[in-house]
Amino acid sequence: MKIRLLGVLIFLCLFYLSANAQVKDKSALAGSILADSRLDTIQARGLKLLSGFSAGTSYNEVWIRDFNTFIKGSLKVHPKEKVKEMLLMFFKIQGDDGNIVDGVVDSARAGVGYQYRYSKLLPGWAAHKNTVETDQESSLIQAVKKYIDVTGDRSILFEVIGAKTVLQRIEDAFAYIQKDRWSAKYGLVTGATTIDWGDVQPETGWGVAINDKTKWAIDIYDNAMYVIAIHDFMAMKPQGYQTKQNWTTIANTIKTNVRKHLWMTSAQKYRPHIYMNGSPFSKDFNEDEILYSGGSICAILAGFNTPAEVKEINKQLLAAAAKDKYATIGKTVYPAYPAAQFPNMHPYIYQNAGDWTWFGGRMIAALIANGQAKEAYQELIPMVDRAIAHKGFYEWYDVQTGAPKGSGDFRGEAGVLFDAITVLKQWAIKNK
Repeated sequence: MKIRLLGVLIFLCLFYLSANAQVKDKSALAGSILADSRLDTIQARGLKLLSGFSAGTSYNEVWIRDFNTFIKGSLKVHPKEKVKEMLLMFFKIQGDDGNIVDGVVDSARAGVGYQYRYSKLLPGWAAHKNTVETDQESSLIQAVKKYIDVTGDRSILFEVIGAKTVLQRIEDAFAYIQKDRWSAKYGLVTGATTIDWGDVQPETGWGVAINDKTKWAIDIYDNAMYVIAIHDFMAMKPQGYQTKQNWTTIANTIKTNVRKHLWMTSAQKYRPHIYMNGSPFSKDFNEDEILYSGGSICAILAGFNTPAEVKEINKQLLAAAAKDKYATIGKTVYPAYPAAQFPNMHPYIYQNAGDWTWFGGRMIAALIANGQAKEAYQELIPMVDRAIAHKGFYEWYDVQTGAPKGSGDFRGEAGVLFDAITVLKQWAIKNK
């Protein structure tokens, strides 16, 4: 009995010492985060850039997938009424079937080769939709939730646009996905074959639009974004509001089907695609070996993975980044698609193994939510240092040379870094 009691006491002492050490470690980490002036520098520079709404210097449009990632920063520098107005534009030009466009642009500047859409509800503006994507609807709904989180202004949900409230239009957007971008066989969201979250098909030509070469597929990104949007809608809808469908059940079913069909347990990663009408790639090409960073990160944010799986995914992202001198966890894929398989985007170009803080930065909140604050800070810093070194925010970076590429003044990078640093600082304040 005495021996057993002694053993219990020793265990309790060791447990206390371990717990106390963890608290001290957290406190030290929190102190380092709060004292890091680089984080303040990036947030200040980011807010200065977020005085505008277009995606960057290469774009005239306000893209909803971009706006969704910098709306919190926008609300720091704009009156909430202005930001609300920008969000409502996307509902004013919503399709009759519920679909949401990609971008809206001043009609006088609508000069790119898109098929533009117009609406009497939005005079003076044109809009277009990259039809290969299936994230516009989800992005808008998520952006509305962020707007409410920051402002507390739920009146946006009751705005009437063309005889419908925003609440009704949100459900119309969900229903569009269920009708037009849905696989009944797998119970999952579908879209055209692109690289992870990308908007370009493999075949040469105008790759952003559905065409006769399109290969329909299921991927993790579209499904994760849809489920995040459902969670957001259920959290912001008024109590007592009767939804058209049981969206919570739909979200839970998608998670189950993602785990069944897309998650590869032995590899601890997501399968890039499940094909509906054949693959665009040659039979000897093993696409399942490719790691998708952005979709995996969004899956974590959607709650699809356990903390242990999150650690393994993060380990794989770090290993992929280590393959190239200038890469971070924002490197889109590893390995890159060979040019022979993806002629519309060669290796290390743009979405084919370019490095995008726009997605890598989202991993910071995912890591913190899964008890990995130390890793979050360590993995954020290379992205922060890069932005400081280049004195600005860029669309993507070349992992082989480190050179900034694509659009300058890229608000997606600025917004994601602003949000990541905010979450990191919030953790630090609680644990200092």
